[in-house]
Amino acid sequence: MYASLRDAANDLERTGQLVRVKEEVDPNLEMAELHRRVFAAGGPALLFERVKGSPFQALSNLYGTFKRTEYLFRDTLPKVKKVVELKADPANFAKNPLRYAGAPFTALSALPRKHFRPAVKYGQTTIDQLPLVKSWPMDGGAFVTLPQVMTLPPGSRKPMDSNIGMYRIQLSGNDYALNQEIGLHYQLHRGIGVHHTEYNTSDEPFRCSIFVGGPPSHAFCAIMPLPEGLSEMTFAGMLAGRRFGYAWDRDWLLSADADFVITGTIRKGEKMPEGPFGDHLGYYSLQHDFPVMDVETVWHRKDPIWHFTVVGRPPAEDSSFGYLIHEIVKDLTPGEFPGIREINAVDEAGVHPLLLAIGSERYMPFRERVPEEIITQANRILGSGQTSLAKYCIIAADEDNPALTAKDQPAFFRHVLERFDPTRDLHFQTRTTIDTLDYSGSGWNAGSKLIWACRGDQQRELKTEIPEQLQIPSGFRNPKNVMPGILAVESPAFTGNDSYADVARFTEANEALGDAAGAMPHGTALIVLCDDADFLAQQFSNFVWATFTRSNPSHDVHGIGAFTEHKHWGCTGPVVIDARVKPWHAPGLVEDPDVSKRADRFFTKGASLYGLDR
Repeated sequence: MYASLRDAANDLERTGQLVRVKEEVDPNLEMAELHRRVFAAGGPALLFERVKGSPFQALSNLYGTFKRTEYLFRDTLPKVKKVVELKADPANFAKNPLRYAGAPFTALSALPRKHFRPAVKYGQTTIDQLPLVKSWPMDGGAFVTLPQVMTLPPGSRKPMDSNIGMYRIQLSGNDYALNQEIGLHYQLHRGIGVHHTEYNTSDEPFRCSIFVGGPPSHAFCAIMPLPEGLSEMTFAGMLAGRRFGYAWDRDWLLSADADFVITGTIRKGEKMPEGPFGDHLGYYSLQHDFPVMDVETVWHRKDPIWHFTVVGRPPAEDSSFGYLIHEIVKDLTPGEFPGIREINAVDEAGVHPLLLAIGSERYMPFRERVPEEIITQANRILGSGQTSLAKYCIIAADEDNPALTAKDQPAFFRHVLERFDPTRDLHFQTRTTIDTLDYSGSGWNAGSKLIWACRGDQQRELKTEIPEQLQIPSGFRNPKNVMPGILAVESPAFTGNDSYADVARFTEANEALGDAAGAMPHGTALIVLCDDADFLAQQFSNFVWATFTRSNPSHDVHGIGAFTEHKHWGCTGPVVIDARVKPWHAPGLVEDPDVSKRADRFFTKGASLYGLDR
């Protein structure tokens, strides 16, 4: 397989999957604009040969399609899946020894290897000479968007003890002294954060190495949730089909095959403002204080390539990471979450805001068919690792439709909305934690969660007609059908907490849409109050993005005929979600129109990207 990022780029070019951008391109917004257009068109990887202000080339959209991502790992992916399965549950070997016969050898042959003349120590440079890519107009500066951030615990010089994670790095802007200081965005509960806590009680300096580039598997290893005891270096070696090379530079551990390595020391007990940054939810993550690193050295290999991506409202290039993770771990879901057949962290909703799950009711077969075990399973999901960041977990019982899949989102919503009982099946968790990048909650990293369960026979027929009983109070307008059973209604702009009264006016005016049994014979089960109903109705991805990124369940989920009984909340009519933009929400990502206009020249006849934006 590939020994370097340059090898991968050359292979993609030979097979017609990469295009060279020969014109000079400005890394300040312009490169990101080109990337977004080509990605949206399902286009090739882009090799920028002339980056303004930098002597180095840059590469983006490497993983821009699922097909290209599979191509990059075509020879190693089946072997890696077996090792991950076996590491997660060693009993699998006894169950199927023939399937896993080569897995131990695959893992052993991928152990990291020390290099004494590493390629990455070919030369040195400075931060200001790197392609300082700024993706969105309000970004605080230039960021590394595909970093591999490596740290060791205090007292260790063992590569297998390392943590390699993908934590964003701010190279310029704000109050950082260029070439001397850079910002690191991470939370203390993540891998590097555990090391940070340990160093705070140690006299040792907190050394850190940031790798950029290397074989395509290296960036992916930094984001892959691995089973306990399987190191990122071993995983990267397995997926590359080539052992992870490492070397030492004094107290810093280097990736021998990286294109660039930035070494430095993270300050203990000191933070600096980091951000804003246009993030994967489709909004900016705002400026907050995060750790800062004093830069020691910037190494690079001969003829290096700066590897970057552009994140924003999904789908984006990093959607391929989610796809690849799913391909590797999909067979592990029942072991990690007993009783769960399938989970879909909905990419179009920003991954963490919305999970769709299919569980099973394995016990009490002679009881009334109501959600029981699937509620326990949903709680397990919301209490585990990355899935604990979710706000909404909508779960269905597989017995009601064994062919149901969480990947078909419209069909999944239709199944749930046909069956759920609004008086019984909505279960809230309040005043808890959510994703720090999600600003819909009641504070930073603070919000709520909702388990929305369904089990049983179809209770109602969903309809596309707007109910005759629907009342439109003053200030509301333009009801639009999103899909059968779901309406979007434009509402007065949300200006402050007093605006919650608008929801009360709407629900009180529409009491006729409720009934004691929650049957909803009018065929509407969910109403979304929003700023632009046409936008939500335009395509299903708009509905899931706006609805679930702009709402905090405890504050924004309401209902027709709402009631509270012994601390259980329910309603007798349609669920109403207030998905208006709130004053405390982060701004949405919008391209700079002048930059977009300038970028048109790259797509004209005779230019490098002619025809690749459509």
